[in-house]
Amino acid sequence: MPPKSPRRAGAARSQRASPDGGSAPPAAPRLEVGEAEFVALCDALKVSEGAREKAWRIYESLSAADGAPAYNKKKKETWGVCIFIVAIDLDEMTFTFTELLKSISISVCTFFQFLKEVDVNMDTVSTKVDSTVSRLKKKYDVLLALYHKFERTCGLIYLEQPSSEISAELSSVLVLKNYWITFLLAKGKVLQVEDDLVISFQLLLCVLDYFIKLSPPAMLKEPYKSAVTAVTVNGSARTPRRGQNRSTRTSKQIDTDTKVIEVLCKEHDCNLDEVKNVYFTSFIPFLNSVGIVAANGLPEVEVISKQYNELYLKNKDIDARLFLDHDETLQPDVIACSQLERTPLKNNPDEELNLILPQTPVRAAMNNIQQLIMILNSATDKPSDTLITYFNNCTVNPKDSVLKRVESLDRIFKKKFAEAVGQGCAEIGSQRYKLGVRLYYRVMESMLKSEEERLSVQNFSKLLNDNIFHTSLLACAVEVVMATYGRNASQSDGTSAETDLSFPWILDVFDLKAFDFYKVIESFIRAEPSLTREMIKHLEHCEHRIMESLAWQSGSPLFDLIKQSKEREGQTDQPEPTSTLNLPLQHNHTAADLYLSPVRSPKKKASGPPLSATSTPDAPPGVTPQTQKPQKSTSLSLFYKKVYLLAYIRLRTLFFRLLSEHPDLEPLIWTLFQHTLQNEYELMRDRHLDQIMMCSMYGICKVKNVDLRFKIIVSAYKELPNTNQETFKRVLIREEKYDSIIVFYNLVFMQKLKTNILQYASNRPPTLSPIPHIPRSPYQFSNSPRRVPAGNNIYISPLKSPYKFSDGFQSPTKMTPRSRILVSIGESFGTSEKFQKINQMVCNSDCQLKRSAEVSAAPKPLKRLRFDIEGQDEADGSKHLPQESKFQQKLAEMTSTRTRMQKQKLNDGNDTSASEEK
Repeated sequence: MPPKSPRRAGAARSQRASPDGGSAPPAAPRLEVGEAEFVALCDALKVSEGAREKAWRIYESLSAADGAPAYNKKKKETWGVCIFIVAIDLDEMTFTFTELLKSISISVCTFFQFLKEVDVNMDTVSTKVDSTVSRLKKKYDVLLALYHKFERTCGLIYLEQPSSEISAELSSVLVLKNYWITFLLAKGKVLQVEDDLVISFQLLLCVLDYFIKLSPPAMLKEPYKSAVTAVTVNGSARTPRRGQNRSTRTSKQIDTDTKVIEVLCKEHDCNLDEVKNVYFTSFIPFLNSVGIVAANGLPEVEVISKQYNELYLKNKDIDARLFLDHDETLQPDVIACSQLERTPLKNNPDEELNLILPQTPVRAAMNNIQQLIMILNSATDKPSDTLITYFNNCTVNPKDSVLKRVESLDRIFKKKFAEAVGQGCAEIGSQRYKLGVRLYYRVMESMLKSEEERLSVQNFSKLLNDNIFHTSLLACAVEVVMATYGRNASQSDGTSAETDLSFPWILDVFDLKAFDFYKVIESFIRAEPSLTREMIKHLEHCEHRIMESLAWQSGSPLFDLIKQSKEREGQTDQPEPTSTLNLPLQHNHTAADLYLSPVRSPKKKASGPPLSATSTPDAPPGVTPQTQKPQKSTSLSLFYKKVYLLAYIRLRTLFFRLLSEHPDLEPLIWTLFQHTLQNEYELMRDRHLDQIMMCSMYGICKVKNVDLRFKIIVSAYKELPNTNQETFKRVLIREEKYDSIIVFYNLVFMQKLKTNILQYASNRPPTLSPIPHIPRSPYQFSNSPRRVPAGNNIYISPLKSPYKFSDGFQSPTKMTPRSRILVSIGESFGTSEKFQKINQMVCNSDCQLKRSAEVSAAPKPLKRLRFDIEGQDEADGSKHLPQESKFQQKLAEMTSTRTRMQKQKLNDGNDTSASEEK
């Protein structure tokens, strides 16, 4: 029991019973200061008696565990974490998250980190608390990114010291406060999702537009001053009249006064039509609903602050008004913020380390969106003439069904999007869907062209009349759009973070099975060469999600395919023979093969029109399909190959973190792991691949007498990338009953595989499974900078979208918030000072080479930068004019080499296909 009051705390402590029913050790009769502070903290947060008791028990268990001194030094912080955990689990949040942070004097980032440390035994924090923390963290990340952008933007809009004719009531501080609180209120009222960075930023631009037009021109900088002046000249009233209908007034004003919003969109690389859509469908209804009254040209701060306070107390989360005061509870973690992308270490450790600062989250999101829009500008909302030709060549023309499907899914997507984001955002969802439709038609046409080249046929009737294929392809296209718009504020590497609209949300919207969706991913990537590196990584992540858990859910067609595979030639048949594990994962299968499998085999393409609806592929003339021996499922075979590869890579990563001193155990663990996936695949139903991996590791260590506890395994596992604590905290035990992974091992895994596991302790262990061949991912690009051989300090790294899109074309710009020695091919040279150091580095490199050549027995003159690829000579178009500077020559060579490398990557798949067919 926690202390009831300062007077009775000592007595309650001495009379408390121990967990085994005996008496607890006698406690010191003197009251500890900490206990009185715990009571005071609970009183301040209005915590109920029941919640106090549970929070105190958690604190006692932490104090008795390893590392207790750390918790004793941070008693107040530990109490706050315990109270938060209990309040979430019991649904008794009598305080807001900000009130808790202020009570224990801790920041958001520090609190999250401390909560992670508290959960050392993996049983302190429930999945419910994990989910709440994840939601709070995403909301904080979005608010932090938006506020930083808001501050910088206002600094570009308003003069720091406006003329004396501006009243003190319109000071910059008041303006900032008005803007920000109005935006917070609008965001809370309009959006149901709290982590949509793009719509939130577009809404912020709407607020800026509204306030700028209410501001005196004397306060504004250019180009906003000219835009407001033009609005006034055109006859639009700057200050709204109280007696005029707000919706009518605002609508008329926006119809004629688009100057300001155009400037805002141009300055921030936003799509004007999208921002206008948000203005009309969301922002104007918000203004009408809250009844903001203008005074002196600006809404009254007290009114909007009061309304926001009601919203904040209802949500019980973060008081974002404190960003205006730079409150310590909302300040970002210094260590986390300092983890910037760095150039490789210099040869000279005394030299200053150059940091390449990443783009801001808002800038990165806007760049990705503009790049996608520019790619799809040439595409249409309807099938192209080429697609129509393919449709007409089909035995059964699929055109009508394609159009009806697109229209039907449009209505469903629009409805689901509005339900998830906000009813006022239905048209925003429709805009995103239309972009997805454009990409869908574009990729479909590319796929059909590739199939025509590969198979020398034009009748794709069976494929193009396959509903699952079209739904999967459209879902993949829409997912690319959603992921582009759904970039989370905490992302720094371009990978997709979880949001309310993240994958697999699209599968639920389209009522699509994950296994069917997986079939189109690889072909989609190959068919659309303009996909950004971030989108390719996102689709690869989706594929991994499917292989590790989504495809193994009840109702998945995967289990039917495995069952058919087992029944085809008896129980000896396997989804994928182990003999192929150590072979390279090379295949020539396309989406057509996977969706029509096991009907056809791409190796027998000469036996008639492979994709025709009126003939059976691979069937000799006069032979009916019923007389043929059932074929092996291509989609199942390829799926298992990829699952084995993913499983081994995951296992190897975890193994080297835990068992690097026992290399002989790796093949044993892998054999048990692979055996379970192949022969006991029912253990994967509604479970996760990593759960089987951890149990396999623990089981082998147990029979081999290697001391490795589940706690250690789980501690190392949760530090791996793309892992979720729910994977080991909530495992299916039996129907609708879940428990920890330890319980799953004892009650399910061990019971099923006990005989097999014990064989590893005998003198005749099972035959070891071959180690899978690990190729380079077909989707990945090189992440780390590559050092130019013989170069002193010259590196080449992938360009991370430092583009500013304006006037309909790409023009490289500086990465925000600032750039140092960062060169983009195609960028204007700028100031000479910026390049003097680089030129000096290049010259120093040449000098070193000359000095080394003087003492070398067989000197090789360096006439161009050398890369780790062959075939570079002047015949590739990299010749230079005599008058070009050495640095310009090297830039030209780098451009030429970069182009060749990109072409080589695009042609790798075609070369592999050609060699296999031969």
